[in-house]
Amino acid sequence: MMTPRSFAIARAEMLILRRNRWLFMATLIMVLFALALTFAGSAPTGSLGVDMLTVSVASMTTLSVYLAPLLALMMSFDAVAGDRDRGSLSLILSYPAGRGELLFGKFLAHLAALGFAMTIGFGTAGAVAAYYGGAGAESLVSLLRLIGTSVLLGAVFLVLGYALSALSGSATGAAGLSAGLWLVFVVLYDLGLLGAVVMDAGGVFTQKIFPWAMVANPADAFRVWNIAASDSVAITSGMAGAASALPGWAAPLSLVIWPVAGFLLARAAFRRVEP
Repeated sequence: MMTPRSFAIARAEMLILRRNRWLFMATLIMVLFALALTFAGSAPTGSLGVDMLTVSVASMTTLSVYLAPLLALMMSFDAVAGDRDRGSLSLILSYPAGRGELLFGKFLAHLAALGFAMTIGFGTAGAVAAYYGGAGAESLVSLLRLIGTSVLLGAVFLVLGYALSALSGSATGAAGLSAGLWLVFVVLYDLGLLGAVVMDAGGVFTQKIFPWAMVANPADAFRVWNIAASDSVAITSGMAGAASALPGWAAPLSLVIWPVAGFLLARAAFRRVEP
């Protein structure tokens, strides 16, 4: 999929993102929210015995669970349906590029935009936290890990957004489906697991199934990966027990599999689209 034609599509998509101010808005949102959480969450540093950057990373991990999927879906929901509504899909499909190359070019541009927004947003908040509250080597590594895994989480929802866009009959329908997808993966899935744990009362589901059900969801896999990789972040977040219940490869494997599987699904759905 990584061909010169894909990069040409990516350049065109990036120009569209800049013209529509999407790149600016996504970066501004990340900077504002990350800074707000950094200052709001700085109070527990003394009682927990950790530096301010560690607390900031724990707070920004929760922020990214909500914002990374949302921004990704807002970028990708009209990737196919929007072109069809505007009547430009026929022209795009006339390009000397396969549908997989077209989709991959869009993916590269959107992923680069997300990566830029995450790097500037979290990097700015991390620099402020380190300046005012100090930073150790572990907290700096945790910040870099947070940025990388946030981009990977965004990649998951980009490709899922493409799939919904190809399956939907219009951009409006794709927007509604994307909102529903975000709600299920980010909110309702965890509520369902919590209800199951309460009903199970420490039984087989809680001990054996619950940890694996968590990492089956890319949003939870992202959270577990960042928490399990740092003892300080795990203590600060209060999820040390959940993070230690799984082997270290489980969450990373989930986050790597999801984008690949999602892209294959999106490409299969795009092949069925008629302009």
